[in-house]
Amino acid sequence: MRLTTRGRYAVTAMLDLAVNSANGPARLAAISERQDISLSYLEQLFGQLRRQGLVRSQRGPGGGYLLGREAAAISIAEVIAAVNEDTDATRCGGAGDCHHGGTCITHHLWMDLSDQIRSFLGDISLANLVERQEVQAIARQQLTASQSSGDENRIVASNV
Repeated sequence: MRLTTRGRYAVTAMLDLAVNSANGPARLAAISERQDISLSYLEQLFGQLRRQGLVRSQRGPGGGYLLGREAAAISIAEVIAAVNEDTDATRCGGAGDCHHGGTCITHHLWMDLSDQIRSFLGDISLANLVERQEVQAIARQQLTASQSSGDENRIVASNV
């Protein structure tokens, strides 16, 4: 099993959205800056997340994205699945045709691992992660850095 950039970025962006939800709708540009994820990549991910009901958009001034449900009701497994990631640890995608068309000797071991991974990620909600002190500390650092960067950009623009 290998979680690709797509799955990692989706989880990161959703956690950013959850951590900053008290500030109202989040613009993708702000998430992009805080998490160092390409804006165009985020747009693709959020299209998929929106179709699965994990986020909703709010238009107009002060608009952006909000969680589609309470953070406690969104599991990490759902986020990963929403962007078409798979947590299957088998070589055969669970089909059982991994050894010359038949089941390999370790197939059931890898199926059990896949089940454990899905269960583990299914038991962790965005709210669980938001509550973690280390997540809050990192989010504060990112917000401070983002605000400092915004101040620098405004100073540069005013001096031009």
